[in-house]
Amino acid sequence: MKHSTTRQTRRGRGPARRIGRSLAFVLPVVLVLSGTLAVTRVNWSGDPSESVLAASEATSPKASSARAPHEVLRDRLLTELQEEDPGVALTHLQQAVNERPSLADHCATIARALGRAAVKVYGPTRAQSYARPVCDTAFASGVLAAHS
Repeated sequence: MKHSTTRQTRRGRGPARRIGRSLAFVLPVVLVLSGTLAVTRVNWSGDPSESVLAASEATSPKASSARAPHEVLRDRLLTELQEEDPGVALTHLQQAVNERPSLADHCATIARALGRAAVKVYGPTRAQSYARPVCDTAFASGVLAAHS
């Protein structure tokens, strides 16, 4: 008698278990895909002309007048990269992060933007020769991303 009771109980959980297993597989996939799509909407180039802004951001006077310190630094370093070379810009990036630790959160993003800009100005081989371990290897990954 016990055997048949156990068997019915297991059957009762069957559809719920199958649904649970399906959700356990599908939900992470959906989350990864939605996160990937969100990341593709971010302006990683640092070029404001390529930016995709929400309507509220485009009309906000605060967004147009005040710029964050990391944006100012990025723009200044991109100009330095074009006027001098990527090595000078990377040195100044490291100095800025050392002086203002709050910029460390943006260091890798700025270094990647410098790497992409260096490929446009110097080509992939010469740009890669300037790579150094500023913000880990973000500059080199920017060179690689621009070259790919």
